[in-house]
Amino acid sequence: MEITHHNKTLSLNSPVVMGILNVTPDSFSDGGQFQQQAHALEHAMQMLADGATILDVGGESTRPGAVDVTQQDEIDRVVPIIKAIRERSDCWISIDTSKAAVMRAAVEAGANIINDVRALREPGALEAAATLQVPVCIMHMQGQPRTMQSAPDYENITQEVAQFLSQRIDACIDAGIVRQNIILDPGYGFGKTLSHNYQLLAQLEAFHEFGLPILAGMSRKSMIYKMLDKTPQDILGGSIACATLAAAKGAQIIRVHDVKETADALKVVAMAVRENHELGE
Repeated sequence: MEITHHNKTLSLNSPVVMGILNVTPDSFSDGGQFQQQAHALEHAMQMLADGATILDVGGESTRPGAVDVTQQDEIDRVVPIIKAIRERSDCWISIDTSKAAVMRAAVEAGANIINDVRALREPGALEAAATLQVPVCIMHMQGQPRTMQSAPDYENITQEVAQFLSQRIDACIDAGIVRQNIILDPGYGFGKTLSHNYQLLAQLEAFHEFGLPILAGMSRKSMIYKMLDKTPQDILGGSIACATLAAAKGAQIIRVHDVKETADALKVVAMAVRENHELGE
């Protein structure tokens, strides 16, 4: 399994780490830390050195209750750091946005992947992604960031998330996006209760029916810190446990804050999976 952009190909035969780079003042666990470009660039280079394969740059917080950011403000936040990273590295860069104009500006600056929590449902987003011909990650979310945690409700969460993703896959293909360049994200923490999140983790294998890469992002989220009764910054063990479980269940991309520790954990998972495969041959 692989994704491609122009002459770049990323093999996903073993799970890879996507390092989170929020250039925002209000993200839930690291808001304000990397607003200054020098700090953001230093952190980006450190994540690559620590084992990140993809850097996910975001200029708008999608935590519950987050304030909206204007299109221009978001562009002003993400484009300079994407350009700075691209000048120093040929790594894969993802733009975490739902806005068509930001997608275009970010890809022009050097981004290779669009990571959209709204699954390309905002005005012009689907058309922009199809025109840009980059891999896209489409995520399930019930509601909108400001209100998504008010009263999440499902009859069968895994089935309903799969149905939504199936519809969005069809929409992407109809728009002209190459099927093998579609990445699926069940949307941990986005319009889900604690129980919903762990049901989705327990049943992650269900999403392999699509034959597409799966992204799992649970790092420092409330599904971990609320269960452990700790702060988002104090749940490294819980975040790594979720990452390890997701990778063992076949997720190809693991989106995290703590790159070095997660990369080590994924090497262990990859080794165990490889040995198990060889035993079965």
